[in-house]
Amino acid sequence: MSSAWNASEVTPDGAAWLASAGTYPRSTLALWEERPDAPVVLPCGAIFDVVSAPSMFGRRMLDRLWDDGPGSGPVAEFRGRILLFAAPGTAQRLPALLEWEEWGARDGRETNRTGAVPPLLCHGTGDAVTVPAPSESTSPTRSASRWLVAPDTRQPWLPGPEVLLWAAVRAARSAVRISIFPPADQDAKVYDVSRRR
Repeated sequence: MSSAWNASEVTPDGAAWLASAGTYPRSTLALWEERPDAPVVLPCGAIFDVVSAPSMFGRRMLDRLWDDGPGSGPVAEFRGRILLFAAPGTAQRLPALLEWEEWGARDGRETNRTGAVPPLLCHGTGDAVTVPAPSESTSPTRSASRWLVAPDTRQPWLPGPEVLLWAAVRAARSAVRISIFPPADQDAKVYDVSRRR
């Protein structure tokens, strides 16, 4: 796992970028100034979209993005899911790309070639997500949400649907080990055919 994505504190510029997604950015910033450990609900679609993946698969996607790819935009963990912040429009385009890759069910039959891709939830225009607080909670109990890669600028780089598709494909392939050789049968008799006449 890469240590490049360990920044968990939101900078003031990052907080301003997050707040700009809401209807009242100054109110959100004032709330965070008073209570820096308060998560908030922000709308998707204008400033960012969010792709939500189950925790283990999302972390594999994040590893692929940092180890083999261009890195990621902001990433949060919320209630057992990884929230990958993405470019606006990703939520609309990514499902079509996933379908093109033959992921998902068709006629009740699983068509996923790797068998390891869980459902990715795409949040765009008309959706809202809970974003973690800008600061880590000082309470001894772990919060239900936290930043894995915190926003640190007013215009963070956000991956688009093609980059996230690439990461999902790589994560799925790394999760499944396929051998072209069947497992050895423990009770099988082995014959040496090299001595045939």
